[in-house]
Amino acid sequence: MSINGDGKTRLLGLDVGERRIGLAISDREGSLATPFTALERRGLERDIAAILKLVHQEEVGTIVVGEPLSLDGSMGPQAKRTLAFCEALKAASPVPVETWDERFSTVEAERLLRQAGVAPSRNRARLDAAAAAVILQGYLDAHRQPAG
Repeated sequence: MSINGDGKTRLLGLDVGERRIGLAISDREGSLATPFTALERRGLERDIAAILKLVHQEEVGTIVVGEPLSLDGSMGPQAKRTLAFCEALKAASPVPVETWDERFSTVEAERLLRQAGVAPSRNRARLDAAAAAVILQGYLDAHRQPAG
């Protein structure tokens, strides 16, 4: 059985930043997250509309938003802004919206991009999408049901 229940919908991962929102999408089985794109921030309503358009186009069944907690697990200013964004998204979304601890996701995304021969500092949008994929993959791995 897939993570999303019916095996027909995907999950969308978000890495919400001040300038961009990194997006990643899962396969239909809910086992693999792939960087998708990054949206330039255009204001709360426009950002949410763009995300919900993707939800519809890509048949997304769940949205996973990275929660940027501090190393000690507390909520700093960015985590509070992300939580406010998440609450607005939940209010507008036809599908469930969940949060997932994103500590170290950008560091891991930078490492993975460097391994692939890409300079993360030269393409911030690509880094944001890769960070969203790291967040979503962590969520998928933690929620995967054992085979059998």
